[in-house]
Amino acid sequence: QVQLVESGGGLVQAGGSLRLSCAASGRTYSSYNMGWFRQAPGKEREFVAHINWSGGNTYYADSVKGRFTISRGNAKNTVSLQMNSLKPEDTAVYYCAAGAVHTMVVRTSPAQYDYWGQGTQVTVSS
Repeated sequence: QVQLVESGGGLVQAGGSLRLSCAASGRTYSSYNMGWFRQAPGKEREFVAHINWSGGNTYYADSVKGRFTISRGNAKNTVSLQMNSLKPEDTAVYYCAAGAVHTMVVRTSPAQYDYWGQGTQVTVSS
């Protein structure tokens, strides 16, 4: 069992930066792959970034590649998303998620993740 709590969202102007954090509890956190997803009003939840259990492999949606960076600290049970050069289209509720390593096949699919945080709002003004 893994519990996830996001923080760090807020209002920022276009071109600005935010850093989202996700605190995980549960003894087996380090054996989970982690992901960030987002959902804008009226839209489906979409993949943003993924990091594997060891932190040695990352993957990004094309829309955020080069602007966002995902990282994890297994000793501190955290995963972060550094967001730079933010655009109005990045506005959404951002969720962190954990997926078991041995069952994950498609890292960009929400269905592959077993645990979710409550979400944190990111609003980028133009």
